[in-house]
Amino acid sequence: MKPGKEPGCSGTRNLADNLSDLKAQVAANQRGIQLVGELINEYGLDVVQAYMTHIQANAELAVRDMLKEIARNALAKTGSTVLKATEYMDNGTPIVLTVTLDKDLGSAVCDFTGTGVEVWGNLNAPRAITLSALIYCLRCMVGHDVPLNQGCLNPVKVIIPPQSILDPSENAAVVGGNVLTSQRIVDVVLKAFQVCAASQGCMNNLTLGEENWGYYETVAGGSGAGPGWHGCGGVHTHMTNTRITDVEIVERRYPMLVTKFSLRPQSGGRGRWNGGDGVTRELVFRRSVQLSVLTERRSFQPYGMNGGESGERGLNLLQRVDGRLINLGGKASIQAFPGDKYIMNSPGGGGYGPASDAQTDEHTHAQTSAFLERGSVFEYRSAQESV
Repeated sequence: MKPGKEPGCSGTRNLADNLSDLKAQVAANQRGIQLVGELINEYGLDVVQAYMTHIQANAELAVRDMLKEIARNALAKTGSTVLKATEYMDNGTPIVLTVTLDKDLGSAVCDFTGTGVEVWGNLNAPRAITLSALIYCLRCMVGHDVPLNQGCLNPVKVIIPPQSILDPSENAAVVGGNVLTSQRIVDVVLKAFQVCAASQGCMNNLTLGEENWGYYETVAGGSGAGPGWHGCGGVHTHMTNTRITDVEIVERRYPMLVTKFSLRPQSGGRGRWNGGDGVTRELVFRRSVQLSVLTERRSFQPYGMNGGESGERGLNLLQRVDGRLINLGGKASIQAFPGDKYIMNSPGGGGYGPASDAQTDEHTHAQTSAFLERGSVFEYRSAQESV
């Protein structure tokens, strides 16, 4: 069906905004072209291309060194260089990963065989999404900063079963694959490598609107703890870094009130290092709107690691003006009326290590954190906290 050809359907709610977005993208690309051109003019094409190759070679070497170290540690600890993990989407679809490491070459085979088939719905993720999630994880695990480039994936062979949720047919719906399934792929990769506890595993997508306007936001949650750090509360993690619209702007431009936006106490898993708390966000509507939610981690909790507790599940509620409270589940689209209140409780992050081993000496905690935190994960988290 072509929306623009249907009676009463324009195909867009706000054409001017759409055109402005496209112009901004074109301008950004032109700026990139200009900067690369200046680089070539200053140093010459051969030099620029050579250093592009060097950057990829450096990334490949960094990942190979990391994989060699992980393989040696796994062999010493378990007698095997095969790592395995399984995570489940809220609809029960498994994402299965088997990683076979070569301790001499510093290479890996990441095999997703056993992952569930294509789903009826929009949670299917094209192959590129899996590769993006994997390269993100590898870059985070490297012990020093590496520019994001294809070299990170050179030591890795990726096997994804066709017609699965991670390599669906060309006609499959995929919008949720980008914003939800991508996060769950990260969960299973970090679980296989035993890097840290799970973060909220979701972007908490909320859309609402009427015939001539629409509003979309993603809501933060808790990040997972790891060996030497507590998770952060109320942050976006892994495959997203979007900022939410200021409350004052929301209430001025849209027919709703933000009556609560706060951390969700005790929603992070306890451990030697605690998971970050999710958030609670409440919206009261002043006009009738179509409300849609696209979320994960409403059935399965974000896992803890090495004895740490799991984070709390998320929860989507709609409180009618007459006081009735309705659980919307993880995915829903419903008509909301004036006075209705939408309540989102986003998931918390998992804890790391047994809670009985929790640090009580702040000086010791600071010393341990300073020693263990390094590389891309630390720099990413520091950047998030500085905002």
